[in-house]
Amino acid sequence: MKDAGLTLPIKDQFVLPEGVIYLDGNSLGPLPKSVPDRVAEMVATEWGQHLITGWNVDDWMGQPLRVGNMVGRLIGAPEGSVVMGDTLSIKVYQALSAALQMRPERRVILSDNGNFPTDLYMAEGLIRQIGGGHELRVVAPEEVASAIDGTVAAVMLTEVDYRTGRKHDMNALTKAAHDAGAVMIWDLAHSAGALPVDVAASGCEFAVGCTYKYLNGGPGAPAFIYVRPDITADIAPALSGWLGHDAPFAFEQSYRPATDVERMRVGTPPVIQMTALEEALKLWDQVDMQDLRAASIALSELFIAEVEARCPDLTLASPRDPRERGSQVSFASDQGFAAMQALIARGVIGDFRAPDIMRFGFTPLYIDEDDVRRAAAILEKIMADRLWDDPAYRKANRVT
Repeated sequence: MKDAGLTLPIKDQFVLPEGVIYLDGNSLGPLPKSVPDRVAEMVATEWGQHLITGWNVDDWMGQPLRVGNMVGRLIGAPEGSVVMGDTLSIKVYQALSAALQMRPERRVILSDNGNFPTDLYMAEGLIRQIGGGHELRVVAPEEVASAIDGTVAAVMLTEVDYRTGRKHDMNALTKAAHDAGAVMIWDLAHSAGALPVDVAASGCEFAVGCTYKYLNGGPGAPAFIYVRPDITADIAPALSGWLGHDAPFAFEQSYRPATDVERMRVGTPPVIQMTALEEALKLWDQVDMQDLRAASIALSELFIAEVEARCPDLTLASPRDPRERGSQVSFASDQGFAAMQALIARGVIGDFRAPDIMRFGFTPLYIDEDDVRRAAAILEKIMADRLWDDPAYRKANRVT
């Protein structure tokens, strides 16, 4: 739903430090102003006063599906087809293991070298564990379509490349996978809340994603998994946790999966963190995703024009065509790490990805044209005056 007359950005609904231009919402979204009070209420009343009765009185048990439906509306998923819980790595494992069971005669998992490493790591670990002679085949992003053949059991891709923002064509690649008889898995970590997504229209079997980036759920916010409704009843979950059981409190000795998407639940949900996410997701009742996408493209196009005019030594690493990228822009530079630290020190927060990528996220909920121009001007001064050339900016922390 969209409030009549809503104009982006809605900065007044977020906690944004004075003087900071936050271009890193593609990595961790800022705090919505309504979240602290809601979490405090949950802790003081629901946990503090209701104690264990909160599972029923406050419906903590139903929260993963309830919040899943809120996410589902943003990714084009039908009611009851998305459930929350665990981490994105776990959800990748669940989707991939289910996909391989659906195609037992095939041995290839196809992905690309723009996929987020954890997705590839989980595939490698699953292959070692099941010992079935499977292969993880990794190709360049532009070679994915031609690499889909009759040996491929599952195609596993991140829609938007975490480094460059390059965007895959979800519908076309899902069709290519299905034409070859393969199962399609999409990682929407850099898509959900950043651009319009329609998993139902694509026909993909699975989609997964995190909620601490564009959805502003906070650090460690739980992940989601979508399962196409017509296949749900046939999936045998590899991680058969008790909350994925059809009757968890029957305490049966053997696993019997739930009849719906809740079979993809594993362990006890993080209720406090999920409460923060649930509150944050209420913001999206005000936002039209087509308007958001248009604003995102306008901001990113402005940033590219400003930076290329001001900083000729930087090289655009994102697709030039805005239809081919998500809601971020990346520039490459041999001095990228130090330059990013210099930017952060001056109140412009982006981030760096090895070997040379400076990433900037454009979230129209709280970024406007003035922010973009000021960020580009500060970047120009850093590059022109070599302000990055300071030993303090070359020191790498654990998180870059």
